[in-house]
Amino acid sequence: MPRTAPLDRNLPGSIERRFPPESQSASAARAFVLAAGWSDDADTNLRLATVVSELVTNAILHARTAFLVTVILKGETIRVAVRDNSAALPVRRDYQNLQPTGRGLHIVEALADRWGVAEESEGKTVWFELEREKVA
Repeated sequence: MPRTAPLDRNLPGSIERRFPPESQSASAARAFVLAAGWSDDADTNLRLATVVSELVTNAILHARTAFLVTVILKGETIRVAVRDNSAALPVRRDYQNLQPTGRGLHIVEALADRWGVAEESEGKTVWFELEREKVA
């Protein structure tokens, strides 16, 4: 897959931003994660954007609290965490083809290299990791 731009390897190791539980926060969170610039691979960026959308949408629809998105670069691994103030853990649902919801965690499982949930004293953090494409 062609590279879109050279990768700046002098970026800080983590960034975070808080978002309100509003529908427009999904696109803002996607833009925030991609703006970190930690991948110059189109496929990796598509996976990042899609999984961030799913986790943020779950926070908006189910937690209904403000949420914090943290992006961490460690070596060749990009880790994204979405922390909200709801103690309700995500549940993978069976869905019918015509249902508009219920696919989120299936998508996360299919696209992320690793993912999980950490229960917090107030709320939870749902995280995922992607391995960056190696740059020659």
